[in-house]
Amino acid sequence: MIIPAIISPVINPVAIEIIGFKIHWYAIAYILGIYIGWFYISKLVKNNNINISSDKVEGLILWIVMGIIIGGRFGYVIFYNIDYFSNYPLDIFKIWQGGMSFHGGLLGIILSCIIYAHVKSIPLLSLTDLIASAAPIGLFFGRIANFINGELYGNETTLLWGVIFPHTNMIPRHPTQLYEALLEGLILFLILKISINKYRSLEYPGIISSLFLIYYSIFRIFIEFFRAPDTHIGYLIGPLTTGMLLSIPMFITGLYLYIKIKATQ
Repeated sequence: MIIPAIISPVINPVAIEIIGFKIHWYAIAYILGIYIGWFYISKLVKNNNINISSDKVEGLILWIVMGIIIGGRFGYVIFYNIDYFSNYPLDIFKIWQGGMSFHGGLLGIILSCIIYAHVKSIPLLSLTDLIASAAPIGLFFGRIANFINGELYGNETTLLWGVIFPHTNMIPRHPTQLYEALLEGLILFLILKISINKYRSLEYPGIISSLFLIYYSIFRIFIEFFRAPDTHIGYLIGPLTTGMLLSIPMFITGLYLYIKIKATQ
């Protein structure tokens, strides 16, 4: 039986090369996500009644970038490949070779927010609410870049939208990068946007942050059932993957924060 499938186009991960200088699609995704997310945050500050002035968030973008890169890289090193980097510690700094962790990037951003909020005397939860509101934008572009690179694909499937990725066994697989772009990107953005517009959630510090943690973790755990685990790690306990286990504390933290805030309203 021939299984219909979509053949993923072979796209060079290098989008632009000028005199030996290479710009990868993944870098472009990061730049687009940060730039559009920053523009969106600026609009939220102007159009909502929150306890943060525009001038106090002007320097935030640098801290966000640092949190994403440093946290994402060290998260990957610690959560996904500690054995390799223990033997080759200098490779930790070769971020152009790939290897970033969302959960590590999240921890990096949280730490950056704690420091920045203290320095600028900004309410921490109001600050994290703004970043959480824009985070799905970056997630969307990042997952599209994963699809272009033909990485983080799913398990084998007989579904009509199965995709044959280069450098695999040429059997259709779940395009889990697109699942994540849809759920963690577009749908999560709309959920938070509706909460902001309809329920004025930014006026209640911590609500948007908690919703982001809750829904992202649910979507990520769901998608992990279809996503092929890292070959050097595999499944940890039964069907559980590293991504699932890292998302469980996110869900618990988000739920606790949401219940605590609602109890004080």
